[in-house]
Amino acid sequence: MTNEMEFSFNSLTDAARRHVRVFQIQQFLDRFAMGLTVAVVALALTDRGMDLFEISLLFGVYSLTTMSMELPFGGLADNIGRKPVFMAAVIASLISLALFLSSSDFFVLALSFGFIGFGRALRSGTLDAWFVEKFKVAAPNVDIQPALAKAQWANAMGLAIGAVIGGLLPDVFGSVAERLGFSIYDVSYAASFCVMLGVFIYTMFAIVETSSPVNTNALKQGFLQVPSVIKDAGLLALRHRTLSILLAALALFLMATNPVEIIWPTHAKPMLADGYANTVIGLLTASYFFSIAFGASLSPRLSRIFKRQHAATLAATFACLTGVQIALALQGSIIGFAVVFILYSVILGANETPASSILHSCVQDRQRSTMLSLRSLIQQMGAALGLVFSGAIADMYSTPVAWIVGTAFLLMAMTLSLELGKRLGSGFTTSK
Repeated sequence: MTNEMEFSFNSLTDAARRHVRVFQIQQFLDRFAMGLTVAVVALALTDRGMDLFEISLLFGVYSLTTMSMELPFGGLADNIGRKPVFMAAVIASLISLALFLSSSDFFVLALSFGFIGFGRALRSGTLDAWFVEKFKVAAPNVDIQPALAKAQWANAMGLAIGAVIGGLLPDVFGSVAERLGFSIYDVSYAASFCVMLGVFIYTMFAIVETSSPVNTNALKQGFLQVPSVIKDAGLLALRHRTLSILLAALALFLMATNPVEIIWPTHAKPMLADGYANTVIGLLTASYFFSIAFGASLSPRLSRIFKRQHAATLAATFACLTGVQIALALQGSIIGFAVVFILYSVILGANETPASSILHSCVQDRQRSTMLSLRSLIQQMGAALGLVFSGAIADMYSTPVAWIVGTAFLLMAMTLSLELGKRLGSGFTTSK
C-alpha cells in the first residue's frame, strides 16, 4: 500500500478541514434525529398495545428489510451518486416517522419499521464513501483513519445527545401530548421528524457532489447495473484475501458483542430497585453512546501507538474486549457493572476506524459504496447469528455464561486480525 503521512488536522488545507467539519455536522444531525427515538422506541410500542412478541416481529421486519436491500442500494449509490441515494434515505425515514405517529395498528407499524430498514439500507455506504473520496482529493497521501474517527465521534455524540433528550421530552411535554390526544412518547417522534427535515435541508445545500444530474434514464441505468456491481464486489471480496479476512473478523466480532449490546438492560435491571431502575438504564444507554464517542476520539492515539498498523490495532482491541466482556459477565452489582460497561463501550468506539481504514485501502472508488454495504450486510448476519446463539445459551444456562462463551468469537477475530497484519506487513497490495 502507498505510504501515508501522519494526520494533523491543523496542517490540512482549508478545503480538507472544511470537508471534515461539514461531514461531522451532517453525521451529528442525522444520528441526533435517530437518537431521539432510540431511548423510547420499546416504551412507545408498549404504550401502543404491542406485546413483546409483536415488538420482536417489528424489529424482525426492520432487520429483514435492511439485509435484503443493503447491497442493491450500495451498488446504486456507486452508479448514480451518493447524495441522491442518501436523500432518498432521509425521505424513507420521514415516511417511517409519519406512519408511526399516525397509527397504533400493528400492520401500519410494521410498514413503518420496513421504511426504517429501507432508510438504513439506503444510508449504508453512501455519504461515507463520498467523505473518503473527497478527503483523498483534498488531502492526498494523508492517513484517513483520524478523519474517520472525527466523523465517528460526531456520529456517536449525535446518538448520545439524542437519546438523552429523547428520554426527557416525554416527561417534560408528555402531559401536553396527552391533552391533545397523543401518546407521551409521540413527542420524541415528532421532534425526530422535525430534526430529520433539518437533515434533509442541510444535506441538500451543504453536501456537494460532482456527479451527473439524476434523471429517469440515469436511475434506470443505475438499477440495471446493480447486479453486475454486486457481482464484482462479491468477487472482489472472495478473491481479495485481505478483504475476506477482514470481513470474517468483523462478522465474528459482532457475533460476540451484539448480544451484549442488545441484552444488557435485561441483565442490569434486576440489580436495581424498581423506583429508579428505568432512569438508571436510560442514563447507562446515554453513557454507552458517549463512551463510544470517547473511544472514537481515542482511536487516532491508539493508531499512533501501533505506528498506524491498523490490523495490529484491531487485534489489540479484540483482545481487550475479550477480557472486558468476561469481566462484565462476572459483575453482580450495578456500580461494578456500570464501570465495566462504560469501559467496554469505549473499546467498542475505538474499534471502528481501524477496520474502516483497512477496508477503504482495499477498494476503488467505483466499488466503495457497494463494499461498505457488503460489510454492513456481513456484520448484520454475524450479529443475528450471535444473538440466536447467545439467546440459546442464556436460555439453557444464564446470560453471563452466554457472554463468556461468546468471547471465543472475539479470540477468533483477534487471530484473523493478526493474520491480516502479517499480510499487510508483507506488502500485499489492494489487488491481492
